[in-house]
Amino acid sequence: IAFVEEPTMSQRLRDYEEKRDYIRMCLNSEALLRTNGQSHPATCIDLSSSGMQLSVPCPVAPGTEVEVEIGSRHSSLSGLNVTATVVRCQPGEDDLYVLGLQTTTMA
Repeated sequence: IAFVEEPTMSQRLRDYEEKRDYIRMCLNSEALLRTNGQSHPATCIDLSSSGMQLSVPCPVAPGTEVEVEIGSRHSSLSGLNVTATVVRCQPGEDDLYVLGLQTTTMA
């Protein structure tokens, strides 16, 4: 009889975090956030197939639809334009806010 040891909670959490890190692409790239008829400079912290995190100078309420533009550093590649919904807004560092966005459309 062989016994298989069940992974501990911390092991399962680490496995999940490693999986999440794998599917998120860290960018730290300049971006432009458009919401409520205004444009704000932003930094795209990371990007996945279903959402992104932005660092922005102003809070944006969860449920707000926004547009995000991330330019390309290469002339042969077009930038990324995203329509998304804010799912969370938290205070960040240096008087900035971190937005969690769920992507609606991506072009």
